[in-house]
Amino acid sequence: MFPSMPQDGDRDAWDADPSRETARSGSRSSSGFYAGAPQSESGVISGSTGPDGEDGDSDDFEIPEVPVRRQLSVAIAGFAALLGVGLILGAQTSGPDARTPYAIVIFGVQILFVLAWTMAMRPPAPGLVAGLAVVAGVLADYLAVTTDPPRLLPMIVLVLVATGLAVGAQFAMRTNRLRVRDALATTVLIISGVVAFAALIALTRKPVGTQAVLVCLSATALALTIARLTDAVFPRPRIAPQVARGATGVILGAMLGTLGAAVLGSVLVLPFTPAKGAVLGLVAAGIAVLVDLAVNFSEAGRNMAGAAPTFWLARHMQGPLGAFALVAPVAYALTVFFLS
Repeated sequence: MFPSMPQDGDRDAWDADPSRETARSGSRSSSGFYAGAPQSESGVISGSTGPDGEDGDSDDFEIPEVPVRRQLSVAIAGFAALLGVGLILGAQTSGPDARTPYAIVIFGVQILFVLAWTMAMRPPAPGLVAGLAVVAGVLADYLAVTTDPPRLLPMIVLVLVATGLAVGAQFAMRTNRLRVRDALATTVLIISGVVAFAALIALTRKPVGTQAVLVCLSATALALTIARLTDAVFPRPRIAPQVARGATGVILGAMLGTLGAAVLGSVLVLPFTPAKGAVLGLVAAGIAVLVDLAVNFSEAGRNMAGAAPTFWLARHMQGPLGAFALVAPVAYALTVFFLS
C-alpha cells in the first residue's frame, strides 16, 4: 500500500517541504531516486545488470540535496534574535526584590518550549508530558526565586521526579512499553529543557550573574542569528544533503558569537576581562550552533523515515529554543566554577 499524502494544513507556510519528498521516495516505486526506471509487472524496479545478469552497483546514484529556503532561514534568525533580546532585557531589569517579572518572562519562554518540542518530538501521551513539563517549569521558577542561597540541586531533583511521574503515567495509560522506553530520552529532554530556563532566574541572584547572562545569551543569540543569515546567503559547503544547512554559517556564527562576548568582557566590570568573556562566549556560541544543527539532523531523520510531518512553526522554533535552554544551566555553571 502507498503511504497517505499529508494534509495541506501540515505544509510549510513558506514553501513545500522537499525533505518530505526525499523521505517519501524510499517507499514509492516510481519517484525520487528511481524516477523513470523500468518497472516490471510485479512492481519491482529493474536496475542495471551486468553481462551475466547480475545486479549493477547500487551506489551509482547520489542523494539529492534539500534546497535551502532563504526566507525561512531569515525568519528563524529573527526569532533567535528576538528571543535573546527578551531574555537579556528581562535579566537586566530584574532587581534584588523584583525577580517575579523576570520569572513571568521565563515562564512565557517555557510555554513556547513545551509546545514546540512536544509537537516536534511527539512522545507517548504528549498531552500528559506537556502538562507535567509546564507544572515542573512553574515549580522550578518558584524555587529559583525563593531558594536561599540560589542553587540548581532542587531543580535537578524536580526533573527526576517529573520524569518518573511522566514515565509511570505513560505505563499506567497502557502505552506500548517498547515505545515508552524508546521515547524516554525525548521525555527527559522536554522536562529538563523546561526546567533549565529557571537557571537564568537563579543566576541573576548571583553577584556577577546578571553580567554572565548578558555575555552568554548575547553570544548565543549572535551565533544563531549569524549562522541562519549566512545560510540564507551562502549555504556552502553543505553539511549533509538532507539537511538544509551550510558549514560556513555554523563556523561563522560560533566565531562571531565568541568575538561579541569578548567585546562585552572588555567593557564590563571585574571579574570580567576580554579573555573570560571569550571563554564564556566560545562555550555558549558553540553549544548554541551545535544544538540548532542537531535539531535539523533530527528533523531530517524523521522525514527520511517517513514520519508524519510536524506543525511547521513548532519544528522551526525548536532549534533556537533548545539552544537557549541548554546554555542557561551551562552559564550558571561557568559563573559558579569559572568566574567565582
